Amino acid sequence: MGTSGSVTVALALTLLAGLSTGIGSTIAYFIRRPRIAYLSFSLGLSAGVMIYVSFVELLPSATSRVGEPLSVLFFFLGIAFIGLIDQLVPEPENPHNFEGLGNPEGPQDNSRLMRTGMMTAVAIGIHNFPEGLATFASAMDDVRIGVFIAIALAIHNIPEGIAVSMPIYYATQSRNKAFFYSFLSGVSEPVGALVGFLLLMPFLTPALLAGVLALVAGVMIYISLDELLPMAHSYGQGHLVISGISLGMLVMAISLLLL
Repeated sequence: MGTSGSVTVALALTLLAGLSTGIGSTIAYFIRRPRIAYLSFSLGLSAGVMIYVSFVELLPSATSRVGEPLSVLFFFLGIAFIGLIDQLVPEPENPHNFEGLGNPEGPQDNSRLMRTGMMTAVAIGIHNFPEGLATFASAMDDVRIGVFIAIALAIHNIPEGIAVSMPIYYATQSRNKAFFYSFLSGVSEPVGALVGFLLLMPFLTPALLAGVLALVAGVMIYISLDELLPMAHSYGQGHLVISGISLGMLVMAISLLLL
């Protein structure tokens, strides 16, 4: 596959992952109470995929190209990067806080609900930006890895879409507005990929790509340990979470062996 084809696929995968937030708002229209068991399992599966691919594929690949010291440095730079973004998001609007996801009957103060939904959309947009860069860089190096990361992030983004759409829907009684703002919050993911393409492509040497892969691994590990797994466990479905993690790792392992 040529470079232009790789870029097209990478951008398409990132678009798929980012816009899956809109799926969350659609589900919120038709399901009064999201099935928490399915949600816990899916989040665990996403974490399993990302943890496995980070430690088994991305980080070793970077180490083999630029050596262990540089790959470790970029790995922790990735953790610091996404951690800094996390700290800049105010706690009440941080997308880690999904309390009430299974209980849409919130406060009746419409202005407060609207503000919560809008701030959640902004916060999720900030978080999705580095995720878009991560998906793009991974797909540029290996389309197989990019596909699995995109799927994992798509699953992860669905409940984020629910978190945005529910308060806005209950504040405005407008499903169109709820869907629009939820959809918009995911746009920053392909934007992150586009910025990555514009900034990285002119300087994309094998060494730089290896460093980006290690950085991506750090971002993925942070998202998995700080966001996906705590959110999944918060619903009291611990065994389902572990099952999802194990299945995600198994699917990833088999796919890497066969493809």
